[in-house]
Amino acid sequence: MEGAAVAEGLWGLADHHEKLGDIGKTIKCLESICQSQISFLPLVEVKSRLRVSALLLRYSHNVNHAKSHLERSLLLLKSIPSSFDLKFRTFSLLSHCYHLLASFPHQRNLLLKALELASSVPQDVSAYLWSCNFNSQLANTFIIQADFPSSLSALQSGFLSASHICFPELQMFFTASMLHVHIMQWTDDYSVEKAVQRCDEIWQTISSDKTQRCPGLFFYNEMLHVFYRLRLCDYKNAQHHVDRLDQAMNAHSHKMQEVQQLQDELSSLNHSLSRYDLPSRERAALSDRQSQLQDRVNALSSSSSTTTANSLEPAFFGNMDRAWTERLLLSQSPIDGEWLPKSAIYALVHLMVVISGRPKGLFKECSKRIDSGMHIIQDELIKLGITDEVREADLRHTAIWMSGIYLMLQMQFLENKVALEVTRSEYVEAQEALVEMKNLFTRFPTILQASECVIEMLRGQYSHSVGCYSEAAFHSIEASKLTESKSLQATCQAFAAVSYLTIGDADSSSKALDLIGPLYGMTNSLSGVREEASILFAYGLLLMKQQDLQEARNRLAKGLQIAHTHMSNLQLVSQYLTLLGNLALSLHDTVQAREILRSSLTLAKKLSDIPTQLWVLSSFTALYQQLGEKGSEMENEEHRKKKWDEMQRRLAEARGSIHHIELVEKARLEMRKVEDAQEQCEVTYGMQASLDIPESVGIEGPSPAQYSSRLVGLDTGKRWGKRRV
Repeated sequence: MEGAAVAEGLWGLADHHEKLGDIGKTIKCLESICQSQISFLPLVEVKSRLRVSALLLRYSHNVNHAKSHLERSLLLLKSIPSSFDLKFRTFSLLSHCYHLLASFPHQRNLLLKALELASSVPQDVSAYLWSCNFNSQLANTFIIQADFPSSLSALQSGFLSASHICFPELQMFFTASMLHVHIMQWTDDYSVEKAVQRCDEIWQTISSDKTQRCPGLFFYNEMLHVFYRLRLCDYKNAQHHVDRLDQAMNAHSHKMQEVQQLQDELSSLNHSLSRYDLPSRERAALSDRQSQLQDRVNALSSSSSTTTANSLEPAFFGNMDRAWTERLLLSQSPIDGEWLPKSAIYALVHLMVVISGRPKGLFKECSKRIDSGMHIIQDELIKLGITDEVREADLRHTAIWMSGIYLMLQMQFLENKVALEVTRSEYVEAQEALVEMKNLFTRFPTILQASECVIEMLRGQYSHSVGCYSEAAFHSIEASKLTESKSLQATCQAFAAVSYLTIGDADSSSKALDLIGPLYGMTNSLSGVREEASILFAYGLLLMKQQDLQEARNRLAKGLQIAHTHMSNLQLVSQYLTLLGNLALSLHDTVQAREILRSSLTLAKKLSDIPTQLWVLSSFTALYQQLGEKGSEMENEEHRKKKWDEMQRRLAEARGSIHHIELVEKARLEMRKVEDAQEQCEVTYGMQASLDIPESVGIEGPSPAQYSSRLVGLDTGKRWGKRRV
């Protein structure tokens, strides 16, 4: 009796301190039960340790301390025949600890024991829900090790558990997760397509009130559809999903702003109502207003805030306590988790708008979204303590994963900014973004290890754009050495071939031929049309150099069809048209040459692509000379001279920058990996692979320019896998 009374008193005192926000004193009250000389029942100690662990995970970075409490709790629970809910909660919390500490073998073994227990107890709703929880976590551990079949098996088991209790939102959670794994491994188009269809079928079975309780599920499902469509270069259907994501983000943001305003007003009212000298009439009015505000908050929050209120689950990321308004739940308790933090999802939506809009030349909107996304990321990095002076060695062990999410997103935005600025000939701005990428990589080489290939590709693009063709070829070849992907290697080699052809001497042309010949022979074995378009562009240019004009026309026409129909990339279309216009001119088909070059010039002007404009204007000069149109030739030449002067001014600014030499220099980036970060290489490796986000880096023709697309991975934090391009 004495022990029970003491425990109740300490629990009550802990509740009091927690309400006041004094978490330190709360933990001391609870730990005094664990350290007391008084004999307590095992369940009392277990409940206290569980609560301490949850508080430590939620409000601190003391993962090892929490792990010790949970391991002790499991030992105590072994002697108790029932108390299954406590056992399940202990298993789940301890699994999260192992995950944060990158102890994946321990986590996997623990989850298998938990699933064994869940299958041995009476199969009620609670048992099935915990099976869902454990299968979800187990699937993650398999993905970290790139064991996709085992991951799919665990997710299918979770889906069956959700089906037994007829929870369509949980079924959707597992179905979407399986689609994510299929996208990561992409063994064949049919399997991925079937997974997409299955997602669509399950989504139709969920009522609107249930989807509102799990807003993260909508974002997750829609984003996966975007990744799928972009992988297929189906930009038209991808745009529909991007628009839905953008609308949902804006609606959710406005809703959360309203909730925050209501909560601020409630807080002010509560402060006023705490006054003892408040007149009764005024108190009654304030109480009525308080009730109205609380009803409005409850209506807006639906059940989003209730799932975590009574849960011991660490349903948050980065060991940070975050209000429900800052979270986008995937499912209900006890899964109660997120795909990514809300801020990361918002940034990702902005990134998808950029990726879908930039090939269409929507540069103003893309620049706005890049700024918005970068602002979100910078705010989150500062919250994580990552300032300009912080390096990989300074990161806490448990902060590496969370930091990686935002750092990878930052690299994605910077990559798009470089591509955008090079496209519109703003070389100084492109330099600054590329140098920022380079600096980030040197500060976080393990977390951002996949970015080295991207940086080398972009250095090649920049070098070509400012006329350093030998350096451009060097960096493209180096980039091809930094990836195991055959498709990405082919794209890099195609870039290098174009740079060699632009140099134009016999030795460089020979090197281009050595690259293009094998590439063209493997086009059928590559995974996407982006690579094929790159190779066809380089091959067509080579055939023109060899005066095989008819064959060049056939290859370029095929590439143009891909660029227009599948990729919707206006710059690539413009460059293909310019080549075809020059080819028609060589064949003395002046009528067709005029029409093709006009279309190309229109697109180049829309994109502010000065190099391609110069290329087209030079072709027009040759056309007018063939036709003997002196007046048109002089007018065109005057316009070309103005563009030439503008281009030379921009090139002079770029070459005069302090960053120019370091970017074009024929040398790889220097980096030094950190041991502590390297220990989590498996986790970081996954960061580079899960989302399969298509990005654009381009190939250039004889004049500086850029185009095209490729796939880059980004961590989801939930599911990891091998890099696919």
